[in-house]
Amino acid sequence: MKRRHRNDRGDHRQKRTILVVDDDSAILALCGRVLRGYRVLQARNCTEALKMFENEAVDLVLTDAKIPGECGIDLLRRIKGLQPDALVIIMSACADQETVLRSLREGVDDFICKQFIQLQLRESIEKVLFRKILRAEAADKKRLECLRSGFLSLISHKLRTPITNISLILEYLDQSVCGSGANGCRQAIATAGEEASYLGRLVDELLLFSQVMGGEEVRPEKVDLVSLVANALQESPESQAKPGVETFFEPSTLESLNLDLRKIAFALQQVIDNAYKFSPEPGRVSVALCQGNGEIKIVVVDSGSGIPREEQEKVFDKFYQVDPDGTGQVRGLGLGLFYAREYVLLHGGAITLESEPGSGTTVTIVLPLQ
Repeated sequence: MKRRHRNDRGDHRQKRTILVVDDDSAILALCGRVLRGYRVLQARNCTEALKMFENEAVDLVLTDAKIPGECGIDLLRRIKGLQPDALVIIMSACADQETVLRSLREGVDDFICKQFIQLQLRESIEKVLFRKILRAEAADKKRLECLRSGFLSLISHKLRTPITNISLILEYLDQSVCGSGANGCRQAIATAGEEASYLGRLVDELLLFSQVMGGEEVRPEKVDLVSLVANALQESPESQAKPGVETFFEPSTLESLNLDLRKIAFALQQVIDNAYKFSPEPGRVSVALCQGNGEIKIVVVDSGSGIPREEQEKVFDKFYQVDPDGTGQVRGLGLGLFYAREYVLLHGGAITLESEPGSGTTVTIVLPLQ
């Protein structure tokens, strides 16, 4: 038989239904008085309780540890079998350790002593119900994150094909149509090719974001930060686009850290890419690592135009982009530093920025050793 369900988020202000299971009339009456304001159903045995649970929208089951026919833990097991996220509180006159342990193994949500039922019951029920609301909200948030990530991935893949076709057509036109004197045509094709390449890089960014926007879960593994930084410098598309910007990096010996490789690699890449992006040619970008006082610091310094003090707090905001030339045409998504900070904070670290107009910018990432 299909159970009736209630939306845990949308209906939390409605009168909640509590199913009380006990063969003691005095306990049933006491629970009815204590639970004024709730809709209270009563059952005297497992059979009655299961029938009510299957036919009513029950928010929480409150059962005695010992009831006719089966024990409360058996009822707990059967209810969890019907609905794994069902809320069940067990009450007992003598809470021996074995009963408590068996209840916990079967997924009980709380355990109270009958001697203190008037003091504990209402508080326990409100706590368990509120915990379920929080779990439902967390699940909704996770579903939204998955949908957002899937949307970005889908859009990225949808854009990839036309961008590739545009690039191939432009290449064909450049080789086959334009004569040697058609400088204007060649210039137009070159500009279109640059725009297609930019769209391609934008798609790559979208794909990267779709991969790392997987919520707040950290999956630690041993990470060599020196190798990670060296790889970020080598793979930086902004560095490759600016051969006139020199790179200064002296590898040092550091302890390996337990980090989420994908998230920390992403954060480093964003900071390093920005250093090259905002450094003019000729210019320089330097990266230094040091260990001490229970932490590792990664310091990235560029030779760009710097960031005004009033803008420095905004650079880590979602979609905010520094526009040193005031053109309003800064390329990119404005998400890199936002997620870089989020992922560093998830590891118990910190990311700071220091800058003076005309003197470049220094970004420091601090990660704890433990």
